[in-house]
Amino acid sequence: MTAYQDYKPLTFHDATQRFSDGSDTPRAFLERCLETIAAREPVVKALTAINEAGARTAADASTARWKQGKPLSPIDGMPLAIKDLLETKDMPTEMGCAAFKGNFPKRDNAAVWALRQAGAVILAKAVTAELGGSHPGASTNPFDPARTPGGSSSGSAAAVGANMVPAAIGTQVGGSIIRPAAYCGNFALKPTQGGINRGERQATSQSTHGPHAGSLEDMWQVAIEIAQRAGGDRGAVGLMGPSTLPASAKPNRLIVLETEGWPDVDAATKAGFEAVLKQLHDAGVTLIRRKDHPLVEALERSIANGRSVCNGVTSWENRWGQRGIVDNNPAGVSERAKATLAKAEAMTPDDYRAALLARQTAQQTHALMASLADAAITLACPGPAPLWSGDVPGQPLAPRPTGDFVFNAPSSMLFAPVVTVPLMSVDGMPVGVQLMGQQHEDARMTGLARWLSENVKRVATRA
Repeated sequence: MTAYQDYKPLTFHDATQRFSDGSDTPRAFLERCLETIAAREPVVKALTAINEAGARTAADASTARWKQGKPLSPIDGMPLAIKDLLETKDMPTEMGCAAFKGNFPKRDNAAVWALRQAGAVILAKAVTAELGGSHPGASTNPFDPARTPGGSSSGSAAAVGANMVPAAIGTQVGGSIIRPAAYCGNFALKPTQGGINRGERQATSQSTHGPHAGSLEDMWQVAIEIAQRAGGDRGAVGLMGPSTLPASAKPNRLIVLETEGWPDVDAATKAGFEAVLKQLHDAGVTLIRRKDHPLVEALERSIANGRSVCNGVTSWENRWGQRGIVDNNPAGVSERAKATLAKAEAMTPDDYRAALLARQTAQQTHALMASLADAAITLACPGPAPLWSGDVPGQPLAPRPTGDFVFNAPSSMLFAPVVTVPLMSVDGMPVGVQLMGQQHEDARMTGLARWLSENVKRVATRA
């Protein structure tokens, strides 16, 4: 286990020059990843399947292309882990659920197909919380195995944080990309809704695919290579932006969002966030809080029940599919998932309509703020990853064993792009900060995040 203060992330973009001059190869890069997996996977438990033979074959083909000076893309040869909700033709897709044990469709999700077209090496499947919900998988936090890595993209975030791979694909409905990235020290992009083609994963109106990575360069490159080949969801324009990392852009004005999670944030995390904001203020960035402008107050009010809205929308949209799974294999679904399903089945169509109306109102309020600031900034999680040792027999189920998505619900319900930047640590554990923009400002948020990562020093606090 590496202490976070000594952590140096694994990156791929800076290896490609070595591939070109012959001092390194994609096959050698892959072998180093496999060595790290062998050393760390027994504790981190980030992966559900590893296709070593297929990865080596792909890495050898990539090595030949780089030697010939004909790589398919800047991520040709990059080893990647894929969240085990997404289908892969060469590894099972079991979705963290016993009911899907042995499920092997032998086809690729649209994003996985695009990554292979770009020459990426699809190395492994990453642990997901059951069915992408709240029931945890086996993964532990790469900086403290007693803590959760977050969910539901737990394995994706942990694999990157443990330097097993330079990047991984996660998914988010409420907070499943941004929160685990924040807990595991990753950069991550939760795109504008529909920005990356979800392929077969179309069941819910808020689901998105997005990359975790050890660097902004790798994060953006993975996202744009997928979008350039597979586009976005049906009816969506898809992720747009430059073919390489957007230029660094200093923000002039940032909205500081509290969200409904602020009252529950611990003092050390609040102090760390305020220290980040002070650096921004000292650099000449204007910070606009809810007390400073009525539109910010209006937005805060419109997202004040974000958790409830996200839960309501997603529960209603998942209820029929999950009922079918439970009916077909009741023993193969956790009690936590069954309890969530019971709440969904108690909803009425009017409950769903009310959640949709709240979401629409919040989106309209957010759109009114486009000219007020360059982005909104807030915490990406309520503090360091919580301790988690499992449910206690005979005791009520823990309501949020993978952590609280309260700071992630706003961007999900707003369909807004978010980039998480690892700018803080609390008690030696990573805590992320996020930048949220208007819809389709993914590239702009990445440029702002680049400036933050280059100009804001990481803040460390202790309780």
